Amino acid sequence: MFLREVRFADWPENGGYPFDMRAFAGLDRIDTSRFLTFFVGENGSGKSTLLEAIALTAGFNPEGGGMGSTFETFSSESVLHDHVRLSWLPRIRSGHFFRAESFFNVATYLESIKHEPGANFEAFGGRSPHEQSHGESFFNLFRHRLGHHKKSLYLMDEPEAALSPARQLALLCLLREHERAGASQFIIATHSPILLAYPGAALFNFDASPLCAIEWQETSHYQITRRFLTAPEHMFAELFREDDHVE
Repeated sequence: MFLREVRFADWPENGGYPFDMRAFAGLDRIDTSRFLTFFVGENGSGKSTLLEAIALTAGFNPEGGGMGSTFETFSSESVLHDHVRLSWLPRIRSGHFFRAESFFNVATYLESIKHEPGANFEAFGGRSPHEQSHGESFFNLFRHRLGHHKKSLYLMDEPEAALSPARQLALLCLLREHERAGASQFIIATHSPILLAYPGAALFNFDASPLCAIEWQETSHYQITRRFLTAPEHMFAELFREDDHVE
């Protein structure tokens, strides 16, 4: 794949957030040379922060969209991207940055310019995302915006946020189509044990310090989900255990 490596340079000492996050402690580089790389970890572990930094360094809008998009509704990106270097072979200038948290802002922006020349909703199946359910608009964007045959980098932050389990399986099929076509590369931050199971993907655990490679079955997402589905009554007994009453 063409984005071979993410490197970190000129790391400030005592720089505060986000440089003091445990996942980044002593971190030098990350190998991103596979077709699909996953960032996995708890909320606040740094997954989205690093994905955003990669997106900004690659030329994406911090709120999402294609490379070179210039719209702005609300943006509060970290300064991490100033210290990220990307190793390309070759340099790619096509793709899309999807982030669930700002998807509504992107959809609202597109709605506001729908009467301008050249504006359309082809990326959403021909309909405004505000005229679709949240999950429908997510999946239609994935299906219609992510092209198979042009060399492209796709960055996705929690794409499962509005997708049912069935739609997550459908997203796995879309990823497989891209892998077979051989023109795309994906980096995805996710909590979904379904998506994390994709065969041959590289997984990086942001709960470790520094972040490191991990196998699907070793992730807390897989282990907690498996425990719950296998014996929910045991999980409930543990979760709902009454503490000793204290007067």
